[in-house]
Amino acid sequence: MTYFANLTSPQVAALRTGDRVPVLLLPIGAVEAHGPHAPLGTDGLISSAVCERAVAHFAGDEQVRLLILPALPYGVTRYAASFPGAVHVSEDTLHALVVEVCTALLRQGLPRVVLVNNHFEPEHVETLRRAVRTMETRHGVHIGHLDLVRRRQAERLTAEFRAGECHAGRYETSLVLAERPELIDTAAMRTLPRVRVNMPAAMADGKSTFEAMGMRDAYCGAPAEASGAEGSTTYETLISMLADAVRELAKEVYGQ
Repeated sequence: MTYFANLTSPQVAALRTGDRVPVLLLPIGAVEAHGPHAPLGTDGLISSAVCERAVAHFAGDEQVRLLILPALPYGVTRYAASFPGAVHVSEDTLHALVVEVCTALLRQGLPRVVLVNNHFEPEHVETLRRAVRTMETRHGVHIGHLDLVRRRQAERLTAEFRAGECHAGRYETSLVLAERPELIDTAAMRTLPRVRVNMPAAMADGKSTFEAMGMRDAYCGAPAEASGAEGSTTYETLISMLADAVRELAKEVYGQ
């Protein structure tokens, strides 16, 4: 089985004594505007797709068994607050939820969790980093985090991502096209001009809304250039990154 929540209680108990080390993936996203063409749940959709593809990648692995936890769909989303559909939760709420989920699993003998996040609002990302630190200081447990805005990770992704123009642009739209193409309004997508906004730089300048950054339609980058083929290639890169994080946790067991 792929999904943790589809297991029975005895099956979960058996994970702790099985031949393969269980590693649990926690998909995290947000609900907010992604232009006039992409779904509100784009970030969570991408996180879940990465997890599902990673499970398939590890299907024949003799040491590790991956399972996907129920996703956390809500995140810190102040920048998109003025657009219909944005659902914001506070940093403290997100932090508490992640820590308490990981702690509950730890107490059941399942300490190996990887946070798989594709929502990059700085306060959201920092909250997840803080949750990782909390688990280390409070319980002495390391949990994984697919932190794509770290330079070593970002350098492996597309030019648009590296340029900071990746909110609902070519990068994210391609990923949705590769996974759930029916959710993209392709007619609208093809009409959208490129919006050149370096989001990290704009945030560093104190701009705290999409409108202030020049993203009047809640997107930047070039969604009209998106393709499912590019999305599939990017998923391969994301799966490779996640596999590295999973194997890092496995080293704590095998000492390799």
